[in-house]
Amino acid sequence: MYATILFLHNLIRWGVLLGGLYAITKSALGLIHKREYTSKENMAHTLFVAFCHAQLLLGIILYMVSPRVDQALANGFGAAMKNADDRFLVLEHIMTMVIGVAFIQIGRTLSKKATDAMAKHKKSLIFFSIGLLLILSRIPWQNSPLFRH
Repeated sequence: MYATILFLHNLIRWGVLLGGLYAITKSALGLIHKREYTSKENMAHTLFVAFCHAQLLLGIILYMVSPRVDQALANGFGAAMKNADDRFLVLEHIMTMVIGVAFIQIGRTLSKKATDAMAKHKKSLIFFSIGLLLILSRIPWQNSPLFRH
């Protein structure tokens, strides 16, 4: 079960990254060129949010079944906070991802509620960018000892 969830989590991250870049680009171009908010932007935003929610759900499940999290917490939460790798795994990664996805969801909600096309583009651009930057800041990149193959 752990290996399957980890595989899916690693696969869907590409949907989050590519979907985020696409949605942000669509919003930026819409704002720069003063374009109407079309069904293409709506679909890009919907897919980005869907990938984020799926990734977050898988991450939470992974967190609960991960032997690495169990190992990091074996000596208690306080001990995990004293070790940079354990702290990243147990706290920083998951909390930053939750906050990033929250920003993305807030941006989606605010852009849907906006009545003006420029407001839709602006709100989604700002909140999606903040959310994606937060996510990018806590991905265990290849040179990290926490990188998963």
